[in-house]
Order: sequence, then structure tokens, then C-alpha cells
Amino acid sequence: MSSIKASAEHSGSGLRIALFLEEESGNWHVRRLAEALRARGAYVVVTSLPRCAFDTQLAGGIDIPGFDGRLPDAVFVRSISAGTLEQITFRLGILHALRESGVRVWNDARAIERCVDKSATTFLLHKAGIPTPRTRTMEGPTGADDYVRSAARPLIFKPLFGSQGKGLLRVDDAAGLPSPEAADNIYYLQDFVPSSGVTFEDWRVIVTRRRVVAAMARRAGNWITNVHQGGEPSPHIPSEEMARLAAGALAAVGADYAGVDLIRTPDGRLLVLEVNSNPSWRGLQSVSDVDIAETIIEDFLLAVAEHRREAPEPRSEPRSEPCPA
Repeated sequence: MSSIKASAEHSGSGLRIALFLEEESGNWHVRRLAEALRARGAYVVVTSLPRCAFDTQLAGGIDIPGFDGRLPDAVFVRSISAGTLEQITFRLGILHALRESGVRVWNDARAIERCVDKSATTFLLHKAGIPTPRTRTMEGPTGADDYVRSAARPLIFKPLFGSQGKGLLRVDDAAGLPSPEAADNIYYLQDFVPSSGVTFEDWRVIVTRRRVVAAMARRAGNWITNVHQGGEPSPHIPSEEMARLAAGALAAVGADYAGVDLIRTPDGRLLVLEVNSNPSWRGLQSVSDVDIAETIIEDFLLAVAEHRREAPEPRSEPRSEPCPA
């Protein structure tokens, strides 16, 4: 038994954990995470952010189903669920408030905000010196047209908010750009990385602040290698460089765990494509001997235990004294 596993074996005992899932979605990931938590003695409530509320009648000010008006000891965010701008703002506000209330949130709202916005992710990777394909993000079709013409090289358009390879377009000239309506008037344009061989290949690495959990190669006959889009996963042991870049990308966005996508250029350079703060790993689990949910929960519980050790002692409320006459 590893020292990490031994340390986490009983670290969930007595903890009250909220596990936020995605509304109207499958529970494959959540079921495995909840089982791993309960096996370690945690009390787990599986719920979603849309079911939570701010309530000033409660001492903690936040109402999460299953906790009788009290705050949980920790929160694991599997998803914030799709919604309008107002709904997403509200849900992130709940996560911000939980963190401000001393609850350990994995990943917290700051990391989710940085990762869900591809332009923010790319900026933070660049600022941290993490190699990534050249990317320009701008508002409006005029600037996008001008950039495509001046670039004179293949680019990839990606929706600013999106995952699983949905909405990707290869742009070889200005005519290949989506309409402002289809792009929500925001153009995220990243240099196309060509294949080094007959098939296209990239890598997904699941990483926590403590370790690389698991990795896979993804191969496809076209440049979209996502497993949800037909890419074929295969086992992969990441090199030291891959592990270092994945850990650096995680630190750059301030996440606790993430799925980091890597690609190699024809001249051999390794680049980070994206960082996903709510990664799926069903495809990766199918080719990995590591129990990914178990390993992630081990590191989550260790982070919660560390947070509780470092938390300041609760202070008693100051007594109000009558004002002197």
C-alpha cells in the first residue's frame, strides 16, 4: 500500500461531503466518486448546484440539500451544470461563498472560471511559460477575418465555452470562419498542429496537485481525436516532460485536479492544448489499470484533511456590551 493510499484510507471518516453532479446527465463518474468516498467513511450527499440556495435566515447563509441548513465539511464539484449567464453566475457565486465560508471546494470557482473560458486558460498558460499553440481571441468578425488573412496558415476555431471536441472547425481562409451568430461573436483561433504521421495523435493526462493519476493516447484518422468524437484511446505512460507540463498547467490555472491535453508538433515540441477542470475519464478508464475515481478521491480527502489542519480555530462571537450612558 502506498503512503498516499495509507494516509487517505480513513481520512474520510465522519466527513460530510457534498458532491455536485450535472443536471440531466449520466452518473457514471459521480457513482464511482461517491462509492470511493463512502468506502472511506464519509457521509455523501449527491446533489447539484441548481438545487442550492442563498438564505439569509441560515447561520451559514447557504442551503445545500441534505445538510439541514448547515455547511458541509467539503465539496467535490463534478459539474456546475449548463445554464444561462445568470444561472452560471449564481452557481459560481455559491462556490465562491462556500470557499469564503471555510469549506474546502475541489475544484473551486476560481479554477472553474479559468478553465471554462479557453481564452483565460491560454493566457494563464502563456503567462506561466507553458508552451501552447499560438492563439488569438477577439470579438467580432472583422478582426477575425483580418487575422486569418494575415496568418496565412491553418487555424482551429474553438467555441470559447465547450468540451469533448464539439464545435471545432478548421479554418484555412476567412470563408471558413463561422458566422457571428454561430460563434457568439467571439473568435478563439489557435494554430493548427499537423500530424507527424498517418494518424493524428494527442494525449490526455489526469493530474492532481500530488501526482499524475493516469494518461492515455488518443488517435484518429482526422485532427479531432476526442474519444466522444470517435478517437481511439490506448494506454500511455507519460514521459517526465509530459508529467512536468501537466503539473505546470494545473498550477497555472490554480486547479486541484484536471485533465490536461497535450500534443506534439512535427518538429518534436510538446504543447499544452487545453486544461479541463471537470474532466471525463470513462474512455481513459477503459484502457487504464488505475482506479481513477479511487485515486482522485484519495487526493481529495488528503487535501481536505490538510485544509482542516490549517484552518484557524473557531472564534467565539464577541459579546455585545451596553453603551455607557
